[in-house]
Amino acid sequence: MSFSRRNFLIATTVAAGATTVLSACSSGNAGGDGGSSTKAPQGKAAKITVGTKTDSQGPAPEMPGARKGGTIYTLDQIDFDHLDPAQIYSSYTGAGSVLFLRGLTGYRVDSKGNTTLVGDLATDAGTVKDGGKTWSFTLKDGVKWEDGADVTIDDVRHTFERLFASFVTEGPRYPQGWLEGGDKYKGPYEGKHLSSIETDGNTVTFRLKEAHADFPFMLAMRGFAIVPKKHDTKKKYDQRPYSCGPYKIQSRSVDKSLTLVRNEHWEADKDPCRNGYPDKVVMQFGFQSLASTDRYIADSGNDQYALSLLNEVAPERITKVFGDATMKKRVLTQVDTTCYYFPINMTRIKDVKVRQALNWAWPAQQLKQQRGGSAVTATATTIISPLTPGHVDFDLYGKKTKPTGDPEKAKALLKEAGAEGQKIVIAFQQSDKAVKEAVTIKNALTKAGFDVVTQQVDKTTFYSEIGQLDNKFDMFAAGWGPDWPAGYAVIQPCWDGSQIADGGVNWSQLDNTSVNKAIAAATAITDADKANAAWGAIDKQIMELAACVPDYNPIRNYFYGSKVGGVVYNAGDTCVAIGKVFAKA
Repeated sequence: MSFSRRNFLIATTVAAGATTVLSACSSGNAGGDGGSSTKAPQGKAAKITVGTKTDSQGPAPEMPGARKGGTIYTLDQIDFDHLDPAQIYSSYTGAGSVLFLRGLTGYRVDSKGNTTLVGDLATDAGTVKDGGKTWSFTLKDGVKWEDGADVTIDDVRHTFERLFASFVTEGPRYPQGWLEGGDKYKGPYEGKHLSSIETDGNTVTFRLKEAHADFPFMLAMRGFAIVPKKHDTKKKYDQRPYSCGPYKIQSRSVDKSLTLVRNEHWEADKDPCRNGYPDKVVMQFGFQSLASTDRYIADSGNDQYALSLLNEVAPERITKVFGDATMKKRVLTQVDTTCYYFPINMTRIKDVKVRQALNWAWPAQQLKQQRGGSAVTATATTIISPLTPGHVDFDLYGKKTKPTGDPEKAKALLKEAGAEGQKIVIAFQQSDKAVKEAVTIKNALTKAGFDVVTQQVDKTTFYSEIGQLDNKFDMFAAGWGPDWPAGYAVIQPCWDGSQIADGGVNWSQLDNTSVNKAIAAATAITDADKANAAWGAIDKQIMELAACVPDYNPIRNYFYGSKVGGVVYNAGDTCVAIGKVFAKA
């Protein structure tokens, strides 16, 4: 998979969640909690089950105390980068566009935040054959577009064929790589169909080159929401998509607002994922986290009915908000699925003992303190985050027992490797935050016997530079969030040897035969529990090779107004489930 817009937002800290975590800074003792008295939540691997046909029918589970009517507002930093589903690869955009874009599959969330993969426009989450190489989905009867026309199986086929068009440049590209014949297909606009997408009555069948047990989860990405063939304006569709969800677009002022009103043709009984409580949703952009936080603190006027999908509690207000019991009740706190880590360039650092020494010497607690403590960051010991299926809790390098690092253990490993005084060149994205973190890391690794050189690289070119196979760095700060909640979406893009290429995201250039075989085997496992166990084992296998230093998982703190009800987390879309919120009376 090529480096995605979704993960570009994560890795370059454009997303407010990352900005909040990375810009937080405070003083205190190394063994302390960064000045925050708030304990981090204990994240658990998300248990996202695959629902039944009954689960897929609709309506969505009701929220206690919910009422219909009123207006919900949002306060966020940036506008959605795309509205054409084929171009959507930002998890933030995906989470917001759930109100008007629907796919074959989606996530059903109940009042407690329990998340289930179900058929959204499809009658169920798919039927599999050929050990995971053939997937079929039957379209629900009577689902309407905003103009009253039926959503058809031709719309479904057209949606996936248009993914191959030349104007589609920024969306996820899994179908293009997975479908038979996808390497030669150029799109539907010259009247040609892709033979590996077959339709029969109201059923569509996808034939894949290889088995992919996660195919229904992949389809739940908003990048694969259905587009009406009749209203496909190609590149211009990005300006005004059609809706088959509870809301349609009334107006848009780029970088300022997006106003959604009811789609009168939407039927709750055919939608298991969205409740559609408010009459209107007004999304507002251009608010930095500090500005939105202060408005939530004031809690007046329309802001009482506002929430954020991207912005979080500003670091300057963490103590104030979490120190007030009333305000704290209006914060949804969630460990994020993103893992920030430092890949180790295995073409330059070939000795596993040297790579292990880097892990043992890592100043996890000192870095956590600099970022604002356990209210905004959780120390990572694994590549797969605690909220992602496939996570297995292990700590190979003693971060829990010695969170400030174990320089003596690192020195011993360097001595065994005959690498005392090993030079390590570490690249960071240029920022004031990175300068401070570079000093902390350099001090810790120097104490452990390394000769450390830190380099600040411009943010606009950082990922281009570390993505080159012949880059001159030994380690670099990076981050990855899964495209859907599964171990595959964490491990395969970044750690499979087949993904080593200029511009790729296997930044460590790990090409281990045993790991590659394990990834191929895990990809084809259709039993969820067995697949999760397999991905967890691969995570541990990679960490035994010390291909990276896991650094931290951000903790998201979503603040909202006092008259917003139904605020729960969607573990599938990894955001607030905006389709379930309501305006209190």
